[in-house]
Amino acid sequence: MSVFFSYAFMATFFCGIILIFFLKSLVLKHKFLVSKGVPLVGGPALAIAFLACVLVASRLYGIMTYELLGLCAASFLMLVFGILDDWRELSIPAKFAFEIVATILLVVFGVKTQIVGLGSVGNIIVTFVWVLAVTNAFNHLDIMDAVAGLSAFIIGAGLFVISVFGADMQTALLCCILCGAVLSFLTFNLPPAGIYLGNSGSHFLGFVFSGIALIISYASLERPVALISPILIMGLPLYDTIFLVLVRILKGKIPFKKSNDHLTLRFRVLGLSVRKIICIILLLNLMFVSTGIIVSRASNLVGLVVIFVTSLVILGVTLKMAKVKVDV
Repeated sequence: MSVFFSYAFMATFFCGIILIFFLKSLVLKHKFLVSKGVPLVGGPALAIAFLACVLVASRLYGIMTYELLGLCAASFLMLVFGILDDWRELSIPAKFAFEIVATILLVVFGVKTQIVGLGSVGNIIVTFVWVLAVTNAFNHLDIMDAVAGLSAFIIGAGLFVISVFGADMQTALLCCILCGAVLSFLTFNLPPAGIYLGNSGSHFLGFVFSGIALIISYASLERPVALISPILIMGLPLYDTIFLVLVRILKGKIPFKKSNDHLTLRFRVLGLSVRKIICIILLLNLMFVSTGIIVSRASNLVGLVVIFVTSLVILGVTLKMAKVKVDV
């Protein structure tokens, strides 16, 4: 099976590279989807590479399921919405409307939480909150070269490890394909970036990750703490968004308005170079993902201890970064 993973990863990577060269040339020629001279083709390239390779893999390895079909269809819808948003920025209500429609499609295909005791309605509500939160969290995270891409690669790797531990080889292959697509984008997005992810890419990645996280099985009735695992895996983008919203609300600002108070931009105010900021974000991401993997396999007691330690670290980061003065 490891050979299949390698083939799938490399095939998606090279597919993404080819698409990036093609789309970059195309948009520069027609002056379409270009921001400050940089093409916004990272999202479409990695999304098309991912979806195409998933369809091919489903034929070769027989991994296509009803849930996976729904994930592909709904994520393609998110890609189209994102391209429209990159072309002509949509209003916040319009963005949420598109996201809700895509999430409804996801739920119709059976991709939703299966938490015992919540019932059908409760699980659907949790699913909507989860998908919308993760999707928009990734969009907020895409504020500096390589940050969103590196985060996506690490999160994809974390979900891959959890899938392998759970003997869910179909989802593991899916994560492998996604990591290959993300790496093709990262090749051109390291500072100084030659392409940008765009809203199409950030929304697509957030949506796909939220869906994959719903497909994976984490906890038995004996280990309810493992249900926290997906939240920890997505910890960095979720934490970044929660930090951003809380700080803005405390200052009486609109939570979803664009401004310069993102976590990564606060590090820049401290005088850190882009490379150092990326390293800090990388370490925080590794901490969240590692914690999520441990919690997915550990006993309830060990899981709670690990979560507590991680919470202390994040509290320290929050208190320090909240004091940094930025223009809002």
